[in-house]
Amino acid sequence: MPLAFAASDADAVDLYVVGADDLDQLPVPARKWAQTVGFTGALGQTIAVPATDGTLSCAAVGYGTVATRTRGRFYVGAAARSLPAQTYQIVTEMPKEALEEAALGWLLESYRFDRYVSPASEAAKLIAPAGIDADRIAIIAEGEALTRDLINTPASDMGPFELEEAFTALAKQHGAAVNVIAGDDLISSNFPMIHAVGRASTREPRLLDMRWGDSGPQLTLVGKGVCFDTGGLNIKPGSSMGLMKKDMGGAATVLGFAHMIMGLGLKLRLRVLVPAVENGIDGNAFRPQDILISRKGLSVEINNTDAEGRLVLADALTLADEDAPDLVISMATLTGAARVAVGPDLSPFFTDSDSHAAAIAAAAGRVADPVWRLPFHAPYETMIEPGVADLDNAPKGGFAGCITAALFLRRFVESPYVHFDIYGWNPSAAPARPKGGVGMGARALLDALPDLLEL
Repeated sequence: MPLAFAASDADAVDLYVVGADDLDQLPVPARKWAQTVGFTGALGQTIAVPATDGTLSCAAVGYGTVATRTRGRFYVGAAARSLPAQTYQIVTEMPKEALEEAALGWLLESYRFDRYVSPASEAAKLIAPAGIDADRIAIIAEGEALTRDLINTPASDMGPFELEEAFTALAKQHGAAVNVIAGDDLISSNFPMIHAVGRASTREPRLLDMRWGDSGPQLTLVGKGVCFDTGGLNIKPGSSMGLMKKDMGGAATVLGFAHMIMGLGLKLRLRVLVPAVENGIDGNAFRPQDILISRKGLSVEINNTDAEGRLVLADALTLADEDAPDLVISMATLTGAARVAVGPDLSPFFTDSDSHAAAIAAAAGRVADPVWRLPFHAPYETMIEPGVADLDNAPKGGFAGCITAALFLRRFVESPYVHFDIYGWNPSAAPARPKGGVGMGARALLDALPDLLEL
């Protein structure tokens, strides 16, 4: 579903953004109508004001109070679905960042995943407010829509091969080069853990590799592409398997992020790596107590086949590190422990660099993409050392699961490194975020890139 701003329109309806204490911004007739219908300017509340001929005179969306505005985001943009489907222009003076959030929120609110149902009703259109970079915002919205589409597509239509098709289509759109290693070629090419995780599925595992750009610092993105996760021989209960189509949410997010980078023409060299697998069950599935030798040569004892994401990421991260890039970023729907720690709305991330952490946190605040730093806590390193192998993929005890998973991944990267343990799913509808797949962290990272890479 294309997300775009409306062209300039002389008949566009004026849209006022008014707080609970400044209803006097409304024209007098609209103010009277607001009193009649009980419009108070509460955050996200909308009102369409009729003219005497039955058309719309103007409209308004509530901006609440400073206190209520801190409880969420994109409330102005949510008006795209609550106002009549006409073209609007914001006439209220607002700070640039607030206008940018409103404009992006409007585009994101227009998104609906309708591949398997009749198309949703048309959303209201917005003329891009003056003073914002409308093209940049539209590209960001396109990247987010790509991420959502990939996550929302069920595994029946989004296996490793279909993820490769989406990967290749994105590369073709932007003139990037792609290399794919699939099936038993993973063994001969020394990606043993990617192959081990995916070999039990009837759908061949593969490593997807994209390169774009020929100058500037090198950024390598690594996204977990587990297209469906049964848990393997440590099979998940049905209640835990229900959302496992989203276990490729890391791959979907780095592809959306890559679209933003390439679409904006940033002056860097981009590499995107996605280990695309399905964690299935068959006679040749990898087993608990197996010991796998990774691409890096580190041995890994398998104590839970449901901790497979870190295995495929480890081989991909090793490949990423062989280039000695200026920055490696991994994104993965990796641990339930991260959700217990911060819930579904925050993107926890790990880095050893205080300056990188500060840049990402500051950017997150600017672009309404909340993140939270968690520590690479060195004293927990012993928890991932089983004694019979270099590493344990699933330490016993249940403590600090997202931290031990991050520490596991860090063993495979020597370059500057940031890891995101995202959820990739919105469990209930919120402004500009319908229930379903959602990008997390990508917009914060995009805004932070000039500081992260000195662009």
